[in-house]
Amino acid sequence: MADRRLFHAVLVVVAVRMLTTILPVSAAPTELLSPPQYKVASSIPIPGPARWDYLHMDTRSRRLFIAHGNSVDVLDVDKAKLVGVIKPTPGVHGVAIDHRDGLGFASAGGINSVVIFNLSTLQIVKNIPVGHMPDCIIYDRATDRVFAFDGGSNEASAIDCKSKRLIGNIPLDGRPEFAVAGDGGYIYVNVESKSQVAKINARTLRVVAVWPLAPGQVPSGITIDTDKHLVFSTCHNGMMTIINDRTGRLVATPSIGTGPDAACFDRAWKLAFSSNGEGTISVIGWGLHGMLQTLNTIATEPGARTMAIDSKNHDLLVCTAKPDPAPLPAGTPFWRKPYLYGTLHVLILQPVETNAVAR
Repeated sequence: MADRRLFHAVLVVVAVRMLTTILPVSAAPTELLSPPQYKVASSIPIPGPARWDYLHMDTRSRRLFIAHGNSVDVLDVDKAKLVGVIKPTPGVHGVAIDHRDGLGFASAGGINSVVIFNLSTLQIVKNIPVGHMPDCIIYDRATDRVFAFDGGSNEASAIDCKSKRLIGNIPLDGRPEFAVAGDGGYIYVNVESKSQVAKINARTLRVVAVWPLAPGQVPSGITIDTDKHLVFSTCHNGMMTIINDRTGRLVATPSIGTGPDAACFDRAWKLAFSSNGEGTISVIGWGLHGMLQTLNTIATEPGARTMAIDSKNHDLLVCTAKPDPAPLPAGTPFWRKPYLYGTLHVLILQPVETNAVAR
């Protein structure tokens, strides 16, 4: 009996060794072998005033849309040149793209409207009045709707893309900042004045959950990992809060740089990024022990606080300008100082040593 048991045990060991040889163990898809490195590959000048806000990278058309004062500049990133301008869009903050209907949408905070333009011609086709001071604007593919977040009236305005009509407003319990669309018709928005994230049902136009971001304070940028059900919010007290998008449970609070604004997520590499006004980008990902943590800090330039990601080649794009050398009023953060006319430029950061990332 003992000999038979020993024989069976030996067979099990041999079988395990054979399987291990046939199917070698590899790193988990979200585990990094070493932090990714990035370098500034190019700097593209953008003429005109040094006033800008959100960037939107349309990977399909290879165009970067830059909210630039009272117009939207359109940059062909592969050719590194401007190919068009959308105007007037007074006080523009951001752009949303809807390829299904061939339309673009710009939040014109200066006239309390969303400006609709044709994606092919870049010509304006309609202005839709919304709430007070629309800021962030996003497209939700699940519902074919655009949502503008009205910072001056604490609400979101919902627009049906096919009919180009305002179909409703969603009251929020505080001033909204940036938002992101998840899967299945849900939207997540940072409520900056309350340090919260609100979850919105994009079909019913109702807030279905509100979650605190404590210990994070004053959130700005937001991004999402729909595969892992994680929402990342950049907070102005030096951390990125990461919560579960179903329960609101706090998962991690890795450190980031000073003066954060935008956030992006690389779905293929499972990396979140925070662009910081101090002149850095914080890289957040899964460490070797299965913990979400700060993996790397990328040097950019002071003021480069808005960002987009090119998901085709993993490039990061940020925008900044040359600061005015005049002394700042007491208490003014250095990344909020005035900038010199004609010095606006886009930095394209490319990954190097990409073989260090486990796919």
